[in-house]
Amino acid sequence: MKRDTSDTRRRKATRRDAKIRKLEAENARLRAENAELRARIAKLERLVAGLQKNSSTSSKAPSSDITKPPKPATKNGKKRKIGGQPGHPRHERPPFSSEDVDHIHDYRIDGCPDCGTRLRATKEAPRILQQAELRPKLVDVHEHRSHAQWCPCCKKVVFAPFPVEIRAAGLSGPGLTALVAYLKGPCHASFSTIRKFFRDVVKLKLSRGYLRNLITKASLALDQAYQELLALLPLEAILNVDETGHKENGDKFWTWCFRADLYTVFRVDKSRGSEVLIDVLGEEFDGVIGCDYFSAYRKYMGDFDVRVQFCFAHLIRDVRFLKTLDKVSKNYGERLLEKIRVLFRIIHRRETMTPERFQTRLEKARDDILKIGKSPPPRSEAENIAKRFREHGKAYFEFITTPGSGIEPTNNLAEQAIRFVVIDRKITQGTRGPTGRKWCERIWTAIATCTSQDRSVFEFLHDSIRAAFEGSPGPSLFPDTS
Repeated sequence: MKRDTSDTRRRKATRRDAKIRKLEAENARLRAENAELRARIAKLERLVAGLQKNSSTSSKAPSSDITKPPKPATKNGKKRKIGGQPGHPRHERPPFSSEDVDHIHDYRIDGCPDCGTRLRATKEAPRILQQAELRPKLVDVHEHRSHAQWCPCCKKVVFAPFPVEIRAAGLSGPGLTALVAYLKGPCHASFSTIRKFFRDVVKLKLSRGYLRNLITKASLALDQAYQELLALLPLEAILNVDETGHKENGDKFWTWCFRADLYTVFRVDKSRGSEVLIDVLGEEFDGVIGCDYFSAYRKYMGDFDVRVQFCFAHLIRDVRFLKTLDKVSKNYGERLLEKIRVLFRIIHRRETMTPERFQTRLEKARDDILKIGKSPPPRSEAENIAKRFREHGKAYFEFITTPGSGIEPTNNLAEQAIRFVVIDRKITQGTRGPTGRKWCERIWTAIATCTSQDRSVFEFLHDSIRAAFEGSPGPSLFPDTS
């Protein structure tokens, strides 16, 4: 009996050990499966978050947002009425000055409309209704005649030479050429649209090929002003730079925007690399570049020891993206965003502080951001943000370390200047060759610079084209600051 009992115990122990080993194997399998599923879930969450990126969590343009943002909540639950709101000041167009009025029409009646009594003049000012109207014939056609004259000495007929500006202009004078350039540039019109406008409104038939020739003339007229600004870029103390895509016969090009304090220059290039910065600014650029975190700027910064102010707006978008991920990344992003909000609250309250206190508080906010930013959780997206602070933390706070320099913490200036270029790209579908590329560089530079200086783009085009036809120096895009 004792032997049987011991055998039974051994069998039970063996079965128990086998069951434990089976459970341990199952547990190990489930743990491995759980780890695999967690990794897959994390990967899918990152993919979903990436697909849900919008203009508030990335550098995407607002127009790229897939879903329509919700409308803001109305006050007191009442729907806003159409039209002007109570208390809103009325906006009216100022009347034309007396110098701008070409014709005056007076209206008087002899008898009272109620009783027929003869009316007498009063000293009360008349009621005025001003009306602008197109002229029946918008274009003046000038015929220049070179008369034939006989030379008794040379025994031949000679013709008087046409003036240089008349011969250079050809069929279209400087005003008409400037109008075509204005429609093509600032108005984003196609050659077909311009041709229809001249045919139906101006009553002048022009072919697409001739319109293209006029644009070439306008482009050449703008070259002097463009080259002048291009040469001034390396001398600037602060430049905001951005780039966007450009199409040319299906090939990928890039439009670079260099925005200085008083002007803006555009450059279309096949490359998006740092060689464009070297070509435009040189290797000894001594100013500060405001830009996003794109690799070309980092390379240019590292190779030639150029000071850079990386855009805080782009950083905020990337930090906001962390809030769409797991709880750990979200917590890191929220803490970082709160410190960034403190920084910008200080910037917005600058007028209420002394320069010394303002600088002290800025430096304290900077140190708080770097402290949190350099200590990320073990997540790849958070680690990418922390890597920026470790390697280029100083470049995010150049506006603090150089007080009074006018450096902006964001790159909004360049982004604003490049917006209409994106609109033009979507409408015109790009260029077809070097001639069109040069036209875009020059006209975009003229548009952006004239707009920032509150100058008429059309008047600048007209003056430049007229000077080119006359063979004289054209107007400058650089303002006279004397």
